Amino acid sequence: MKSPMLLWRVIAEDLGDRCRVCTTRDFETVTRRSEHEGLSFLTITLPRFGRDFDEALSQGVVAHAHFAGFQRKGGLPQFLGGFLELVFSRKSGVLLNVPNLSAIVAIRQLTRLCSKVALPCSYDRERYALEQYIETDKELEAVEMLWDDEEIHRFQRLSRLLFGRVFSYMDNLHATGQLVPKHGPGSTADHLLGNEKYDLLEWTKRLEHGGFHSVDFILPNSRFWMNLENVKFLSPGEERPVKVIPVPKTLETPRIIAIEPTCMQYAQQAVAERLVQSLETFTVSRDFVGFTDQVPNQRLAKSASLDGSLATLDLSEASDRVSNQLVTYLLRGYTHLLDAVASCRSVTADVPGFGLHSLTKFASMGSALTFPIEAVVFTTIVFCGIESAIGRRLAYKDLQVFVGQVRIYGDDIIVPTEYAQAVMGTLGLFGFKVNRHKSFWNGKFRESCGKEYFNGHDVSVVKLREVSPSSLRDVKEIVSWVDFRNQLYAAGFSSSVDLIDEHLTKILKGYFPQVGPDSPLLGRVNGNGSFDIHSMDPRTHQFLAKGWKVSADPPKSQISGEGALLKYFLKRGSLPTADKKHLLRSGRPRAVGIKLSKGPVL
Repeated sequence: MKSPMLLWRVIAEDLGDRCRVCTTRDFETVTRRSEHEGLSFLTITLPRFGRDFDEALSQGVVAHAHFAGFQRKGGLPQFLGGFLELVFSRKSGVLLNVPNLSAIVAIRQLTRLCSKVALPCSYDRERYALEQYIETDKELEAVEMLWDDEEIHRFQRLSRLLFGRVFSYMDNLHATGQLVPKHGPGSTADHLLGNEKYDLLEWTKRLEHGGFHSVDFILPNSRFWMNLENVKFLSPGEERPVKVIPVPKTLETPRIIAIEPTCMQYAQQAVAERLVQSLETFTVSRDFVGFTDQVPNQRLAKSASLDGSLATLDLSEASDRVSNQLVTYLLRGYTHLLDAVASCRSVTADVPGFGLHSLTKFASMGSALTFPIEAVVFTTIVFCGIESAIGRRLAYKDLQVFVGQVRIYGDDIIVPTEYAQAVMGTLGLFGFKVNRHKSFWNGKFRESCGKEYFNGHDVSVVKLREVSPSSLRDVKEIVSWVDFRNQLYAAGFSSSVDLIDEHLTKILKGYFPQVGPDSPLLGRVNGNGSFDIHSMDPRTHQFLAKGWKVSADPPKSQISGEGALLKYFLKRGSLPTADKKHLLRSGRPRAVGIKLSKGPVL
């Protein structure tokens, strides 16, 4: 399938059949504009059209500023006009009393189909994103100068009311040496991979002074103290900066992340693991923040789309706008916890094309502490806004009123609609930018944690994540398209599924069996109870099919005796390590392949 326009056309026909709408002229528009604008029409222009559509749903009317660049007939654009007429009045652009839900899904699906395709941005767009990364830091410096003592005192008082028990618990854990570090599988700024991370030869003096003592964190036990002679202890001026890189997000703008040095990430994980556990289990905090389950946010968004009682807010550059000074105010009074968080925070960044940059932000995406710290900060600011709107101090009993009305997951924020404006104003006061294109407090449309709802109905869409595979070598693309195909089937796109099945079956050499959702094989999940069975396992009596399995072996990565002992002591749980060869192979696979074999269909 060389062109995504073919897929767009077939999906449009499927949706047109549902709504009894002809899509021939819509496809002509897509073809004509794609010839002139290239792939950006599908990946940038159409998603903007979809964004305006969501705004119009929320506001109940198509405004003059919506759908720029598209010709109108009456109050609506001609493009996708057959679907739009089932949602809005053609003359006035006002939302119909009973809009067609299938048409709403159709417009959202056709405009967002290619919005998340992982393609690299142009050099100019990447450079602009890196410039914005630095500009955000400069803006935070200016914002900090505007904070007054009264607002900071309110922030600190409410943070203790909400998270005081968690902070005290974490403070005690670090003071008594109960925080246990761990390594992740990902890249680090010092290029250590796999088992190499357990033989650390760099440590910072800030970590040492912050309570992460090298004898406890680098060595299996104190008997190996002589090994510290090989460790270089870096002063603040010698520390490695985080490595800032752009990674694909959308064709319009990349995602900016920062790769942390190994020793910093190692210590960050020690704090983050217990902090997340505590926030999700302690009373008060567990009612307002979440990290492992998006469903509570999604349920609230669904109910809010029915009664309008809650607003869903989204932030732009959320992680990069958490000021380090604000985090210092947040944790002031919890000396050991503040020392831990401050000492494992990287203070400089190496930004491509701009050199070294001292950071005003707390951390970028890439730090293990970014997600939990920003959630705590956002929750506190939300209640600062609510308190300012109410006009009196909030007490503990007042917080209980907001259980089920305030919920934060990352930068997805849910608040009562009556306090939305006050909360947005307070977020702005602390340097955050509300993305008003993705924030909703009017009408019957709400969005949170990847789910969109209109009047209680799920109007979420299926998005293409990778370009079309062309051979068995395109493993990542094949895996993504198999998942995309199965999502389309679940959403009822029969003709589109047939097209993809034909394409994938050809690439997979005819081995694309019908399987269950838990099968290890790359296959068609049709949910109709029928499976392709080629044989039966004589030992387990499982039904087997021949198909392709994803194979991803960790790279060779040997470990020293001391490193192996340290790895054992850092292991979580009482069960043995699943991979028997983990001391010989470790880390994120450098290449992913697929191999033809038999596997269970269920």
